[in-house]
Amino acid sequence: MKEFGYQRVLEVSEAVSVLGADPDARFLGGGTNLVDLMKTGVERPGRLVDVRELPLDHIEVTPDGALRIGATVTNSDLAAHPEVRRRYPALTQAVLAGASGQLRNMATVGGNLLQRTRCGYFTDVAGPCNKRLPGSGCPAIEGEHHNHAIFGASEHCVATHPSDMGVALAAFDAVVRYETTDGPGELPLADFYLPVGDTPHLETALPSGALITGITLPPAPVAAHSRYRKVRERASYAFAIGSIAAALDVRDGVVHEVRLAFGAVASRPWRALEAERALTGGPATAEAFAAAADAELAAAEALPHNGYKVPLMRNLVVALLTELTEEAAR
Repeated sequence: MKEFGYQRVLEVSEAVSVLGADPDARFLGGGTNLVDLMKTGVERPGRLVDVRELPLDHIEVTPDGALRIGATVTNSDLAAHPEVRRRYPALTQAVLAGASGQLRNMATVGGNLLQRTRCGYFTDVAGPCNKRLPGSGCPAIEGEHHNHAIFGASEHCVATHPSDMGVALAAFDAVVRYETTDGPGELPLADFYLPVGDTPHLETALPSGALITGITLPPAPVAAHSRYRKVRERASYAFAIGSIAAALDVRDGVVHEVRLAFGAVASRPWRALEAERALTGGPATAEAFAAAADAELAAAEALPHNGYKVPLMRNLVVALLTELTEEAAR
């Protein structure tokens, strides 16, 4: 591991000033991803700026009914918070489905959004990877890619984003708040992650030197009727091979509102807008759910060894929306 400096900051203004003056510095939250990448040589910062003591560890309801989540809130505290459990149960389920209890106790909300892909070619510094070394190639396309993207990839990168939490946040129109030396700003999560294109090493739309200060979840009554379902290759701690966050408002057998987001299928949490459009105003039936999933998955571009994700995601849509419909009828 490269030697690095360490600095703890106590104010947001101090944090962004330090990073603004030192482009070789990186913010350190829980370190559950960054430190691992430093050990393998993927990340080589000259200084770590510890932000865990910043006053960003609170969850509160705003006067307009939104939920504000601080960036240094741990994943464990997020999942356990009564307002999250009551108003956004899929978010609680998504966080609990990710990592182990020990990691959730350390990992932060801001760091979760910024975690990097678990593609084996990205973490192997001995080989090429366009995300790690731009212009070197993407060996996953011809190599091991069974858990890679079926949406939004390109000839330059087919890696997926590993976050479970981000999938639920995408379904509920989360907004990311940040601070720079020029002041505060906001980014809808839908615009937070950049398209892969020919620059997969550019992952987010955050301004240079920005510090994530929190996430806002706007009021969404439908989110109270939501679930998260994750499929993985073993029952214990593992990254998803496919996941879904779903919320459904069914009245008199008709879909009045629906939210759907997919995980482990793209370089970012994938909002299933085509499926939502197909379902809204129509019948809440298994046949309609399957047709909506097919409408979304029509744009999938599978590689030779990850085509199984298409029927997997179709089955997840039908199963989870059916469960939510039956729950609404009780």
